[in-house]
Amino acid sequence: MLTVKQRDLLLLIDRHLKRSGVVPSFDEMKDALGLKSKSGIHRLITSLEERGFIRRLPHRARALEIVKLPEGLAAEAEASAPAFQPTVIPGGFKRQLVGAPVAGAADAVSVPLYGKIAAGTPIEALADPSNTIDVPAALLAGGEHYALTVEGDSMIEAGIFDGDTVLIRKTDTVENGAICVALVDQQEATLKRLRRKGESIALEPANPRYETRIFGPDRVSVQGRLVGLIRRY
Repeated sequence: MLTVKQRDLLLLIDRHLKRSGVVPSFDEMKDALGLKSKSGIHRLITSLEERGFIRRLPHRARALEIVKLPEGLAAEAEASAPAFQPTVIPGGFKRQLVGAPVAGAADAVSVPLYGKIAAGTPIEALADPSNTIDVPAALLAGGEHYALTVEGDSMIEAGIFDGDTVLIRKTDTVENGAICVALVDQQEATLKRLRRKGESIALEPANPRYETRIFGPDRVSVQGRLVGLIRRY
């Protein structure tokens, strides 16, 4: 059983990861929990790690991963987590979203367009520095990005259709339940929702016609997180 402070910190980290993809700073944790010093946060994190609720990721600052949540807390976190709503930007910027600001040339940033995401092809093998696409700068909230063309209908219930272009922020870790580019066995790249289940990783499609695939943690590496979507009409 967790103490109130342990529970509050675990929920804070989980919500922050789901919202921004990064762990809050120790100062943010201290302020959110009403503690006077960061040493209390260190103790809480150590206790959560010892109980198997979180894991420190080596060689990275502020790198924590949620391993599991208590049953009641997991239901609360799941209920409060927003469903993915793709940011759909019409390609070419000639047609605009209703209520969206008009994007001019100065508002667009070129990112690499790696081609179609397909089984059997690592993302690095798709890279072509001569092939780029212009995207609204507002979609790039920091970090390195690339774009991929979606092939197939395995994510249609998440609003991602065949032929769409997805915008991916490069990262090697994502929060539980995020849609990401995952590389399986260093060979097969796929766009799926990632869920950690104990010591296993599940790659979930958003189409009941396809099955969820489950792998050991050493077989899956994250290559980026979905942050936007461009659709041509």
